[in-house]
Amino acid sequence: MSAADPFGTEALRASVVTAWASSPTRFREDANAEEDLYLGGYRDRLLVELAQNAADAAGQRGTLRVDLVDGELRAANTGAPLDADGVAALASLRASAKGPSQGVGQFGVGFAAVLAVTDAPRVVTAAAGVAFSAERTRAELSAYPDLATRADERGGRVPVLRLVWPTTGEAPPEGFATEVRLPLRAGVDGDALLADFAAQAEDVLLALPGLDRIEVGGRAWWREDGDRVRVHGPDGVADWVVHRVFGVLPDEVVAQLGVEARERPEWSVSWAARVDADGVPLPLPEGVLHAPTPTDERLSLPARLIATLPIEPSRRRLRPGPAADAVLAAAARAYPALVGQVAPEHRTALVPVIGFPLSEVDDKLRELVLARLRQAVWLPAAGDAEPRLLAPARATVLDAEGAGLADLVCSVLPDVAAGFLSARQHTAALAALEVTRRGLGDVVEAITGVARPPSWWHALYSALAPVVETDATARTELGALPVPLADGRTLPGPAGSIVVDDPELLDLLTRAEVGALRVVHAEAAHPVLERLGARLGGPVDLLDAGGLQDAVERSLDDVESGVDSPGLVPVVLRLVRDAGVRPGERAWLGALALPDSVGDWRRADELMLPGSPLLDLLDEDAPVGVLSAELATEWPDHVLSALGVLDAFALVDDDAPTGPDHGLADEAQWWDARAEPPTRVLAVRDLDLVTDDAWPRALALLAAEPDTWRALLAPDGHTGWWIARNALLGGHPPTHWRLPAATDLDGLYDVVPDLGLDPRVLAAIGVRAELAVHTAEDAEDLLIRLGDPDRALHPGAVLRTHAALAEAIEDFDPADVRLPENTRTLSGTVAPDCVVLDAPWPLAVLGEDQVVSAGPDFALAEPLAELLDLELATEVLDAEVVSVGEPVAWSELGAVAAACELLGVEPPLGSAVVHDKLVVRTDTGDHPTSWWVTEDGVPHCEDTPEALARALAWTTDRWDQRHLLTALIEEPSHYLT
Repeated sequence: MSAADPFGTEALRASVVTAWASSPTRFREDANAEEDLYLGGYRDRLLVELAQNAADAAGQRGTLRVDLVDGELRAANTGAPLDADGVAALASLRASAKGPSQGVGQFGVGFAAVLAVTDAPRVVTAAAGVAFSAERTRAELSAYPDLATRADERGGRVPVLRLVWPTTGEAPPEGFATEVRLPLRAGVDGDALLADFAAQAEDVLLALPGLDRIEVGGRAWWREDGDRVRVHGPDGVADWVVHRVFGVLPDEVVAQLGVEARERPEWSVSWAARVDADGVPLPLPEGVLHAPTPTDERLSLPARLIATLPIEPSRRRLRPGPAADAVLAAAARAYPALVGQVAPEHRTALVPVIGFPLSEVDDKLRELVLARLRQAVWLPAAGDAEPRLLAPARATVLDAEGAGLADLVCSVLPDVAAGFLSARQHTAALAALEVTRRGLGDVVEAITGVARPPSWWHALYSALAPVVETDATARTELGALPVPLADGRTLPGPAGSIVVDDPELLDLLTRAEVGALRVVHAEAAHPVLERLGARLGGPVDLLDAGGLQDAVERSLDDVESGVDSPGLVPVVLRLVRDAGVRPGERAWLGALALPDSVGDWRRADELMLPGSPLLDLLDEDAPVGVLSAELATEWPDHVLSALGVLDAFALVDDDAPTGPDHGLADEAQWWDARAEPPTRVLAVRDLDLVTDDAWPRALALLAAEPDTWRALLAPDGHTGWWIARNALLGGHPPTHWRLPAATDLDGLYDVVPDLGLDPRVLAAIGVRAELAVHTAEDAEDLLIRLGDPDRALHPGAVLRTHAALAEAIEDFDPADVRLPENTRTLSGTVAPDCVVLDAPWPLAVLGEDQVVSAGPDFALAEPLAELLDLELATEVLDAEVVSVGEPVAWSELGAVAAACELLGVEPPLGSAVVHDKLVVRTDTGDHPTSWWVTEDGVPHCEDTPEALARALAWTTDRWDQRHLLTALIEEPSHYLT
């Protein structure tokens, strides 16, 4: 070598030209290979190749500067300057000057990328440089006609990078070792090249650790290594989490490589994930595999892979084989370490999610990475203790969000992942990792039967609150959520439990151990329980809880069986007091077992308060005891009365009765006696225990209390109904008597003895206040009294009574009435055999002591006859008119016509038979009368105003106007006066 040609370029040219001249196909092979490289594999990789050469030259912390100067693209780099081996590599399409310890070869085949923009590249150093030129190569070939012909056949295109010449007089910028100078071919946009280079600068710095600064067109990017890799640029700073590993291929893999590749068995893998200032991974745009320069192998992973992988000569595709498999497997093994560098709450952002692969390499690499991530220990575990990591393959994630829930149940469920991983943004990543998910139903099953303090359960409910509030499905799954109770038990599910916010009451319930009450423990109480079926309640809710009623109703059996329930009585009394329960409001409270005065136990409603006025009213054999004095002193009377303990008469009040099931005397009989079932039962209890001689005092006691007063006066109520049939006043039932004011019953009923009672009370219990017939019993009683010859009755009273009996016959069955032997007649006498007067004219031939009458309303005669089992007068009377009369049309009777006109009615059709003297003959003889109606309905009358008026009134169905008609016929002026 000479000083003018320090790199021995003349020998290199001679060797190449000789080879071309001696082998006609070698020229074509070199030309084609070079075209394939810069037209195919390197057409858009100029910056990357220049940067790779710069990084190889620098070793570490190198700088690359790219700029446009006088139409040339110039790329200067620091590090080792160009040497002879490098020049030989530049002039070889199939070899590289890179040694075993270097990355992709320095100034190797990648230099062909420059041909995409130039036909005359130069490489200069401070000492010397080399140049390539398509024009000089064509000139060199002109001395060889055969080669010149071959170049002409290719349109003048010749291999540019095979013939190299020395250059002098040029040097790189100060501070740089080497500069590549590329005179741009016509049509190449230099500014566009710089803009494209600027867009690639950040990726190049990540891909090439030996290069830490790139300058493009006056703008600079530089890398700062640390816990994060920071790439500074004109537009700001980009943070990256980077993990790099290095290794050597296994011998069995190396043995399958080419000769030169065997000399370089080392590999390196770098994973890089872009993060924000807080360390949160940022989504990457669709990327490619870097090997270590970009390839065409598209990747969908959330991190960038830069690895020394074998690639095809085009440098666009991965070369499949054992070496590629080994490096990809190593990359997958390294990936969990990259994930581990991210804060635990953001790690799933780096998990490749399931999706359509972008390439075969993407599919393979994603599966390898996921398989490693599943087995590696990197997923944060739940719990407040020292942080712990889990392998996803063994981890469990709860469906419900919230760190609190996971932290609580991790002591019960093994390997529970941190609660924040339940959030939706982690779902796809965890699904890709096949992490086991557990729903709230699984959580409930796991914690059922677990012993924990009530405060732990309260914390659990707090953790469940968000999902319970918003998710109806979750509320269903939590239906069996355990609930600690005040008495130490645990309830399988909130439904039916009660949350009590009264500390004093809660303390009593805790100590009483009344198993029937499902009261939530004070330290566990939480609003979430209400959303799941528990009730926030006080004394009323506890009384209505259902379980307490069962306990009360079996309490006497429990006591008699020796079952000790000392807490039940004070709990029930406290609840009754605080709930303000009124007597009779909850009839089941009467079943509570309480001690009596002799030490026995009885139902509450079978006890009386000491000193109760009822003690003097009830039969000595009544099944009622006296409450123990100790209990009576401890609790107010109104509380004990609410249980059914008797002080005054107990009351039953049911505003929605469904049947005669209230324990009242003869209740079913009263119920059946009503036309319609009662809509409310308001009644006094235990009336059947009153002694016969105590009824006046009993009634006074009933009238003195407002509640029993209302029961007494209730229309059709049980109390009045029962007393009317069973009480005794003056030795007789109340219905035996009448009120002093009921004068229309004089003679029928005696006045009730003076008991000092309100007339309304007396009327309510059956003392007669008016003439009324409602039942067969009423009718029977009246008929007996009517038939009693010792009773002096006014005629009007008799008529009114018979009328009332006839009118009431529709209310009962006459067959149910037992008839007395005698019947009261119209004359006031009694007779065993008589008829019912059903028309007025038979009285002309019958005596008043032979007939029974219901008064002037003869329509009542037939029902009265049915009730009395008597015949009607007109049906049994055998009579005929024996006097002679003259038929006269009603309209021709002047006085009759005038009377009808005055009344504004038409005279009746037909005729009346007018007699001077009218005589009717019966089996008793001839009877003179003023008018008569024969069996065929023909009226007969004497020619007198009175007779004409009665016949006219009967014929026109105006019997109640007979006296007016008499006056009008006799003197029409009576109409005006």
